[in-house]
Amino acid sequence: MLSSAGADMRDMTSVWKTKVLSGLNKIFDKDGKKAAAAEFLKSFNKEEIGKEIDDKKTELEPKVVEVVESSPPEIKALLKDKKTASKIKKNAPAVTKFLEELAKIEFPGAKAVSDAVAKSGTTPLSPAIAFILEKVAPFVPKEEPKAEPEAEAPAPAAETTSREVAVEEEKKEEAAPAEPAAAAAEAAPSTEVVEEKKEEEKPAEAAAAEAAAPAAEPEKQ
Repeated sequence: MLSSAGADMRDMTSVWKTKVLSGLNKIFDKDGKKAAAAEFLKSFNKEEIGKEIDDKKTELEPKVVEVVESSPPEIKALLKDKKTASKIKKNAPAVTKFLEELAKIEFPGAKAVSDAVAKSGTTPLSPAIAFILEKVAPFVPKEEPKAEPEAEAPAPAAETTSREVAVEEEKKEEAAPAEPAAAAAEAAPSTEVVEEKKEEEKPAEAAAAEAAAPAAEPEKQ
């Protein structure tokens, strides 16, 4: 009895998988896109593709950088952020175009994913798309933070003014002693002239005295 019941359960499971589940898949996946995407993901060898990318890193880098720089802002943002299925779905047109550009430069795995997306769309293939984007991200050059211009220090106006005043006062002090000296220099010549006149007058007085002396001598005789 138990063995018979177990056999019946196995038969029911087999019927569920082969007929019921298959029928449900056909109802919800009339065009077969989901089934095709599921088959693709099974055959998508991430390890092999990752190894090929590492081997061709030097060759791929300039090409990938060029493609990334020419891509729209949403792709650049997606490469920096976490590659979730919702973000990939939200930017489906840009992601599809980006995969096509990567396929043109022969980025490993991009051509296969791009072809699969053309058949099944981005949503069911988001795991494969996210993998490709994660492998592209390291090639994107990091933006260096822009140095902010240093604020100019305000000129010490008060200090400058006080220095200028001090310099002017020093100039005045230096000029002040020069004025009496100049006055003395001007007065010096007049003193010399007076002395010269006195010296000239002395010989004249002596000559007059000598002339008067002989006249006085005869009177005594």
